[in-house]
Amino acid sequence: MADPASTPDPELVGALRALSNPVRLQLLQWLREPERHFPVGRSAADLAEVGVCVSHIQEKAGLAQSTVSAYLAELQRAGLVRATRVGKWTHYKRDEQRIAALVAELGRTL
Repeated sequence: MADPASTPDPELVGALRALSNPVRLQLLQWLREPERHFPVGRSAADLAEVGVCVSHIQEKAGLAQSTVSAYLAELQRAGLVRATRVGKWTHYKRDEQRIAALVAELGRTL
């Protein structure tokens, strides 16, 4: 039987699972520098403050909106991004504090 003290943190496992998909990893990388990867002038909200509209992410990814939304929901469940509603649009932004905590936990675990 496994030692409970040596069992990986479920939140860390969830984050690693979310990052195991190359498209989800790419989305997270794009959100690291939203001004570089997304059209600043077309956004109704501040990219740095609120995040990137899912429609802009979908357009850049070249995938169906439902697929992109599912990928972003998985990243959100893992605590890697936060969603904010602006009118009828959902914007996504990285949760830098949570990402840093997960990286630190990964360093302690491995």
